[in-house]
Amino acid sequence: MLTGHYTPSLVLISVFVAILASYTALDLAGRIASARGRAVYMWMGGGALSMGIGICSMHFIGMLAFKLPIELGFDIPLTLGSLLIAMFSSGVALWLVNRPQLPLSQLGLGALLMGGGISAMHYTGMAAMRMQPGIEYDPFLFGISLLIAVGASASAIWIAFRLRHQTANVFLVRGGAAVVMGFAIVGMHYTGMAAASFPEGSFCGALGNGLRSDGLDKLVLVTSLAVLAIVLLTSTLDARLEARTAVLANSLLEANRELMHQALHDSLTSLPNRVLLAERIEQAINKVNEKGGCFALMFMDLDGFKPVNDAFGHHVGDQLLRQVALRLRENLCRQDTLARIGGDEFVLLMEMQDLEDARAVASRQVNVIARPFDIAEHTLQVSVSIGICMYPGHGETQHELLMNADAAMYNAKAAGKNGYSFFEASMNTNARNQMQLLQGLREALQQAHFCLYYQPKFDAVSGQSVGAEALLRWNHPQKGLLSPDTFIGLAEKTGLIIPIGEWVLDEACRQMSEWYAQGYTHWRMAVNLSAQQFCHAGLVTTVSNTLARHRLAPNCLTLEITETTAMSNADTTQEVLQKLSDMGVDLSIDDFGTGYSSLMYLKRLPANEIKIDRGFVRDLDHDSDDAAIVSAIVAVGRALDLRIVAEGVETSTQQNFLTRLGCDALQGFLLGYPLPAQQFMSHIRSHEDGVSSNIALSADGNT
Repeated sequence: MLTGHYTPSLVLISVFVAILASYTALDLAGRIASARGRAVYMWMGGGALSMGIGICSMHFIGMLAFKLPIELGFDIPLTLGSLLIAMFSSGVALWLVNRPQLPLSQLGLGALLMGGGISAMHYTGMAAMRMQPGIEYDPFLFGISLLIAVGASASAIWIAFRLRHQTANVFLVRGGAAVVMGFAIVGMHYTGMAAASFPEGSFCGALGNGLRSDGLDKLVLVTSLAVLAIVLLTSTLDARLEARTAVLANSLLEANRELMHQALHDSLTSLPNRVLLAERIEQAINKVNEKGGCFALMFMDLDGFKPVNDAFGHHVGDQLLRQVALRLRENLCRQDTLARIGGDEFVLLMEMQDLEDARAVASRQVNVIARPFDIAEHTLQVSVSIGICMYPGHGETQHELLMNADAAMYNAKAAGKNGYSFFEASMNTNARNQMQLLQGLREALQQAHFCLYYQPKFDAVSGQSVGAEALLRWNHPQKGLLSPDTFIGLAEKTGLIIPIGEWVLDEACRQMSEWYAQGYTHWRMAVNLSAQQFCHAGLVTTVSNTLARHRLAPNCLTLEITETTAMSNADTTQEVLQKLSDMGVDLSIDDFGTGYSSLMYLKRLPANEIKIDRGFVRDLDHDSDDAAIVSAIVAVGRALDLRIVAEGVETSTQQNFLTRLGCDALQGFLLGYPLPAQQFMSHIRSHEDGVSSNIALSADGNT
C-alpha cells in the first residue's frame, strides 16, 4: 500500500474554510428567513452556490493536504459533478431551514438527503483522481463517515433553523455553532480519507488531461475564500440595510400613529376631539339600532372659565382645563368617550339604561367640578353646566344629538348654571333664537349697527351739566332699537363683549372729543365695563391708545365697574385700577350697595367715585330703610373723599333729598332720558337756558 501524509498548514486551512462555510450558511439562513418575495429565491440560490463551493473547497483542500509518493490530478467532469452535488445538498438544507416548522420527520429526511449529498460529493471527488487500480475503502470507516455526514447535516439544519432569526448576541452564537458544524464536516472528510487505501503501484489516471495538483490548493483557496467573503459581505450589508429600513419603517409607523393620534385627539388634554367623537357617536347609534339599548350624550360647558383665563393668563387656564379633564374622567368606564371639542366645552358619551342613570352621572360630574382647583398657587373655583340628550328619542343623527345636547346645556346655564338639564323639544326654538341673535351680533360689529345714547349728569347743587353716561343700543335691521338687556348676556358668554366694549369706548371718546372742542372741557364721559372687559389683559393698553387717538385728557373719561366685579377679586382689581388711576382715568364703583361691600377693600381701591344704585333711589319717597341706606352710602363716600353720584332720579322729592344729603351729581329720567348725541345736545342747551333763567329770576327777586 502507498503511504501518504498530511500537510499541517493545508489541514488547518481546510478546517478554517469549513468553519467559514458553516458561518456563511447560518448567516444566509437568517437572510432567507427575513427576506420576502423574489429575494427569498435569490438568497436561496446564492446560498446554495456559496455553500456548495465552500464545502467542495474544504474537500479539495483536504485532499490536497494529503500527499502520496505519486503525482496526482483530478478529472474535470467528476470534479464539477461533485461541486453540483454539494450545491444541491446545500439548496435542500436552505429550503428546509426556510420552512415555518421543522418536524422531526422533515429533519431526518433533510439530514439523509444532505448527508448523502455531502458523502456523494466527497467520494465523487475521490473518484475524480481515477486511481489505477481503484481506491479500496475500509467498510467500517466508510460507514462511520456516512454516519458523521448525516449527523453533521442534521446538526447543521437544526442549528440553522434555530438561529435563522435575529436575536440578542446572535453573531456570537452563530460563530460557536459554525465551529461545531465546521469540525463535524471536517470530521466526515478525514474519516472518509482514513477509510481510503491506495494499493502499491497505483497511479493517477486523471493526470494526463485533468487538473494537476500543482498550485491547485492556492487556486481553490483563493476562489473559495473570495466567494464566501463576497457572499458574507453582501449578506452583512443587506442585513444592515434591512435593519436601517426596519428602523425607518418603525419610525414611519410611529409617526403615522402619532399623526393619527393628533388628528383624533385634543393636544392639550389628550382627550378625543370632535372628529373622533363624531365617529364614536355613529358607532353607538349603529349599535343601539342593531342590538337595542340606549346611550346618553352630555354637553358640558364650564361656568366662569373665561374670567379665570383672562385674569391669570392662558398658562393657568390650560392647567385648569387639564385638571377638569382629569376630574371628568374619574369613575368612567372604558367604553365611555369623554371628548374636548373646543375651548372649555366637553362632551361625554355613555351607555345608559334609563334617564335616572344619566341623572346620577350628570349630578356626580357637577359635584366633581364644583370642588376648588389648586393651580399655580391660586385656588380657583368654576362650575359646569350640562345638557343631556338620549338616543333614541332626542335626535336621529350625531349632528342632531350634539345640537340638542348643546341646547339643553344653554337651558342649564339660563336656569342658574352649575347644574344639568335634559333636552326638550321647546329648547330647539330657544337655541335657534340664540344662534340668530349671535349671528346678528357679529354682523352688527361688522356693519356698524351699534350706536350710543347719552344720559346727562348734572351737578346736584347748581344744576349745571357735568357730563354724560354712554349707553349702548343695537339698531337691529328687523327688530328695531334693542337695549343691552337683550344681547349683553350673550355677548359676554361668547366673548363678543370684548370687541363690542372696545367699540363703545372708542365711539364714546370720539364723541367726547367733539364736545370738548365745543367748549365742554369740564365734562366727563362715563363708560361701563363688564366683568370680562375688566379682566381682559389688554384693557389698560386699549384705554391708553383710545385716549391718545382722540387727543383726550385721561380725566375726561370715567370707567364704571360694578361693585361685584370690583370686590370679587380685590387684589387683581386693585392692580388694574391702580394702572388706570396712574394714567389719570377716573374710576367709578357702579351699583354701590347691591353687592358684598367691604370697607377694608373699598378704601384700598383707587376709585374716584361711587354710584348709588337706582334700586335705593326709587323708594326714597316712602321707604325709610332705603333712605337710611342712601344716607349711610353718602357718609361712607364722604369719609373716603369720593364723589357721589345717584342714578334713577325720577321725582323732585328724590332730587331734593339726595341734594340735601350731599350727593355731587344726579342722573335719571327727571333730569334727562338717554338720547342720541344730537338730541342730547339740544336737551342740554335747553336745560342750560332754563337754569340760566332760574338764576336770573332768583337774582331779580333778591334785588
